[in-house]
Amino acid sequence: MEPILTINNLTKKFGFLTAVNDLSFTINKGNVYGILGPNGSGKSTTLGIVLNVVNKTSGSFKWFNGTVSTHNALKKVGAIIERPNFYPYMSAAQNLKLVCKIKGVNYSKIDEKLEIVNLLDRKEHKFSTYSLGMKQRLAIASALLNDPEILILDEPTNGLDPQGIHQIRQIIKDIANQGTTILLASHLLDEVEKVCSHVVVLNKGVKLYSGRVDEMISSHGFFELKCENENELLTYLETNPDFGTVKVENQLITAFLNEPMDAVTFNKLMFEKGIVLSHLVKRKESLEEQFLQLTDKL
Repeated sequence: MEPILTINNLTKKFGFLTAVNDLSFTINKGNVYGILGPNGSGKSTTLGIVLNVVNKTSGSFKWFNGTVSTHNALKKVGAIIERPNFYPYMSAAQNLKLVCKIKGVNYSKIDEKLEIVNLLDRKEHKFSTYSLGMKQRLAIASALLNDPEILILDEPTNGLDPQGIHQIRQIIKDIANQGTTILLASHLLDEVEKVCSHVVVLNKGVKLYSGRVDEMISSHGFFELKCENENELLTYLETNPDFGTVKVENQLITAFLNEPMDAVTFNKLMFEKGIVLSHLVKRKESLEEQFLQLTDKL
């Protein structure tokens, strides 16, 4: 795997507050990475550091395996870390021409990038007439003008309606399918689960998990159970090593599996022990449940 960004023991303190705490992870070429965490978890600070707009306290990071300086590396990076900032009285095409001048990019790229974000038919319309979703899509087009090797997005769907969210997520997938590496920060579990191949989970500046999304949610699942003799069932579950966490809420028992087991096998086992189940459903653990279990540890 070819590393695009490597972060080692990165720490950022604002006075007594530690926003990023000894953070390490690697972004490899050709994947879609999500930095997932609640507001205040250190996502935006981490992006700010690697984009040279926030000074680190300690630790290090290197772009493209350290083969180029950060200044030159950032020429191969496209990023949106704040709300789109364009001239409202100018058209989308005019705004992008200004960006082309700043980046030293040929104007021929404008139509190509506007087509990617489905705004080619609105390129002569003033920015002030754009919806919030269209403004965000124009910002993505702007970040793509220099054909970046990696696109960095901070909360790309924040504030958008469901249609706008769907459009942005589809555009991100399309860009990734063309070979561009993507790093996005989000507090939305649904977003990371639907868009990203890899995830770094942060809470209070600390990394809780780093790896593939499908591996994070590849648990053995859990049973939802109800029965008359609840105490007997709970005693069995809590003393059986095949089961991990057991929760009870409104007479519904949730038992997480440590080992593979199907519902038929479990039902037969309970019947043999004289425990008759009135409700038995096996479910797959979602990213949300995994995330809540991780953040509960802090």
